[in-house]
Amino acid sequence: MLERGITTVLGFDYGARRIGVAVGNRVTGSARALEIVGNGANGPDFARIAALLREWRPDALLVGLPLTLDSGEQTNSQNARAFAEVLRERHALPVELVDERLSSRAAAERFAERRASGSVRRKHAAALDAIAAEIIVEQWLREYATSPTNG
Repeated sequence: MLERGITTVLGFDYGARRIGVAVGNRVTGSARALEIVGNGANGPDFARIAALLREWRPDALLVGLPLTLDSGEQTNSQNARAFAEVLRERHALPVELVDERLSSRAAAERFAERRASGSVRRKHAAALDAIAAEIIVEQWLREYATSPTNG
């Protein structure tokens, strides 16, 4: 668990082609999807990630850890762990892995709700990854707020 004094976090939903990014604030208990960062043959767009870190100045980083429903590891679990380690090494910030088992389904439901309300359009479907990152941050904020060692 991350130490006390954490206010702003950036959360990442790691994927083989895209990485969703969201920002969260522990004081307000809120999270917001920011954008999608590319991830391709040459790896993640670390220049864009560095720009986001300069812009938001987070105290810590969160990376969604995809697990199977029975808490088992899968191929993308190792990729997310490796991404988290690279973030830790490159940016000298605390990085925490957050169980993201149900974030994709929740992101799809949230995207559908936002489409129905007219706040997003079908062509913004890539935003699903950023919404998944938002959900990862919200989950961490809920767990962090209820942890007896943080407060």
